[in-house]
Amino acid sequence: MKLTTLQRRRLANFRANRRAYWSLWIFGVLFVFSLFAELIANDKPLIVSYQGEWRYPLLDFYSEFDFGGDFRTAADYKNPELQCLIVTGGMADACFVGPDGAREVIADADDGFVAGEPINKGWLMWPLIRYKFNTVDTYNVDTAPSPPDSEHWLGTDDQARDVLSRIIYGFRISVIFAITVTFISTALGIMAGAAQGFYGGLFDLLFQRFTEIWGSLPSLYIIIILSAIFTMNFWLLTLIIVAFGWNSLDGIVRAEFLRARNFEYVRAARALGVKDRVIMFRHVLPNAMVATVTMLPFLVTGAIGTLAGLDFLGFGLPDSYPSLGELTLQAKRNLNSPWLAFTAFFTFTIMLSLLVFIFEGVRDAFDPRKVFK
Repeated sequence: MKLTTLQRRRLANFRANRRAYWSLWIFGVLFVFSLFAELIANDKPLIVSYQGEWRYPLLDFYSEFDFGGDFRTAADYKNPELQCLIVTGGMADACFVGPDGAREVIADADDGFVAGEPINKGWLMWPLIRYKFNTVDTYNVDTAPSPPDSEHWLGTDDQARDVLSRIIYGFRISVIFAITVTFISTALGIMAGAAQGFYGGLFDLLFQRFTEIWGSLPSLYIIIILSAIFTMNFWLLTLIIVAFGWNSLDGIVRAEFLRARNFEYVRAARALGVKDRVIMFRHVLPNAMVATVTMLPFLVTGAIGTLAGLDFLGFGLPDSYPSLGELTLQAKRNLNSPWLAFTAFFTFTIMLSLLVFIFEGVRDAFDPRKVFK
């Protein structure tokens, strides 16, 4: 796809803004990293070699019985006894896990346990972090929350869940939520504001009264009422936030269209019989993009803050979702565990700062008065 001269100039302006350019790279790497969270932080191995056969726990279900155990329930790969069964190829009689977690070999059933060389007939390939966002570590944590150590790099929360794993998953869902809310709200706000400003008259007057009434509704109270009626999930919460956030761009776009509707090129296009939607979105909208893009960082950061705030108050996503707001609530409840507060603070600071820097660069790239050298 060949870029136009205007697009090349905007891209050059964005690249010239070094802070925005490098923030985009850093944020992009972090977001792509979080998209593969299941491969990075999980309580299931990526690959299990058992009796010469490769198995993939992330893609298929395996019970403890499938690895030589007694039960047909889901395999707990964190269990040292199950790990021993996998490594010894299902030799239950030769598998004994000592107090220090070391595998030992039974020489004779009547003689008891005698230390020997470990049997290596299988192996497990673990992710970088051996815990999912909802994994409760009952094997390495005695008291929760626990401070950072070699097993949990950022410690655990008050339910013995790995904090770093929850940040990776929470970062992903926060960014996806913010992008989804911003995209839908921006599209609705631009269409509403464009129609008001372009047609004006009675339509504009009635729509303005509607937006004033709608914008004055207490959105937080409505969300609390809806959360008591419905079970919140990602899409329901997205729909509610969009319903109260679409008019944030309505006034800005409306003002730009009211200003441009009587320009000479708009009158000429109308005289030539160009359709209204073509005039609105191909000729007038580009002139309103600077003001529109200026609001995007507020919409994105506002969506992230709204999700975190609702989760902090208990009216956001359910406990089955990883939540940065819930981590902040835990930091408030556990003042004697400062790693929770520091982790939540630096996560929000880095994430929101990168987004603001990126959209500052996008705004300047669309501004014809800004020329970087």
